[in-house]
Amino acid sequence: MFAAQILSVIIFIVMFIFIVMDKIERHYVTLGCAALTLFGVFGLVMRNLDAIWKTLNVKSIFTIGFWYEAGMAEETAPGINWATIFFIAGMMIMVEGMAKAGFFRWLCMLLAKAVRYRTIPLFIAFMLMSFVLAMFIDSITVILFLAAVTIELAKLLKFNPVPMILSEIFCANLGGSATMCGDPPNIIIGTSLKYSFGDFVANTGVMAAISLVFIIIYFLLAFRKELVSPADIQDLAAAMPSPKEAITSKKDFVLSCIIFGCAVVLLVTHAQTGLTVAFIGVVIAIFTLVASGRYSLHILKKVDYKTLLFFIGLFVVVGGLEETGILEMIAEWIGAVSQGNLKLMAAIIILVSAVASALVDNIPFAATMVPVIKSLAAQGVDLSTLAWTLSMGTDIGGSATPIGASANVVGTSVAAKSGYMIGWGKYCKTAVPATLIVIITSMLIIFVRYC
Repeated sequence: MFAAQILSVIIFIVMFIFIVMDKIERHYVTLGCAALTLFGVFGLVMRNLDAIWKTLNVKSIFTIGFWYEAGMAEETAPGINWATIFFIAGMMIMVEGMAKAGFFRWLCMLLAKAVRYRTIPLFIAFMLMSFVLAMFIDSITVILFLAAVTIELAKLLKFNPVPMILSEIFCANLGGSATMCGDPPNIIIGTSLKYSFGDFVANTGVMAAISLVFIIIYFLLAFRKELVSPADIQDLAAAMPSPKEAITSKKDFVLSCIIFGCAVVLLVTHAQTGLTVAFIGVVIAIFTLVASGRYSLHILKKVDYKTLLFFIGLFVVVGGLEETGILEMIAEWIGAVSQGNLKLMAAIIILVSAVASALVDNIPFAATMVPVIKSLAAQGVDLSTLAWTLSMGTDIGGSATPIGASANVVGTSVAAKSGYMIGWGKYCKTAVPATLIVIITSMLIIFVRYC
């Protein structure tokens, strides 16, 4: 077992290094490391075929509990979390359908018109929109469209889009922390630990909403010198295109709004209906494809399959750490250091999560830590407190650097393509203090409310 533990740790570290280096596409990295885990750790070293099948976890897809949970569901098996894969794929298809109809551009233009294109109200409005949209739609998609529209408005209204893009990125990550479906780490935590949409809203949602107030004030103060409307704002506003022009098809627009509304209702009520997020993801995908008609093949081609493969490989590598007992050892170390003190344990988890997620992608870290907090809970610690702590640490810690979360990478890339370079110095100058504000706020709420 010792040889298997050493090999699984080496594979995990190599995977992290290659992800951070970003020289090879990350889905190739995780899939390659997954193959090494399955055939090297489980096959050659452990000679355990059961561990391979347990980690692949394919049979779970064909169980009733995967699609419908009646009462208390069974504990999720280690390995590939297919519920996460199905749900993210379904949401990707829905978002592509909404984008094709012009929903996101229409919403941005409508909001800009509502605040009369003035810079400070526009700045606040786009932060709020980024936060709210990211509660229901993947933050990557939110930033992809928001950043593009922000740059378009900046050119027309003659203001610097960088402060707005930076604030949108941070608020998207913060909004994603508020719900189960808002950010990939939360999807992993929710599906693995069987928490509902309502559970996240009532816990991380409260922390995110309180933090948002402080963050808006902070960014307004941080960028106060750059948020100045041009003198000829009225003339520029008059020349702006109508929001209706963003809609490519009224029929598709209405259908996409209905499907999005159904997705929200199903997610909010899934704890009561017993429908799993895997079922919801598949149903929403089917509705979107049927509504898209002859464009359904185009939408399927636009799905980010690389991200889905990245998740699959990642789950296998983390499954190797779990099967060899490495994650249980980490849990025992945290338990020994904290000596059973819940406050100290929560502080360790949120700080370690925040720092680690700032340096590496928060998705693999969240997947790694879920089995760890489950082991800690087995020692008599409240699992839900650790779950909300891990969620806030990974979601917000990832906001601190340009590589900490996928939304950060996307936002800075969109800005760079339009000639607005956002280096590490400029990014971290405002993002790190904002991250500290949310981490401290969240920690205080956790201490007061749960410990």
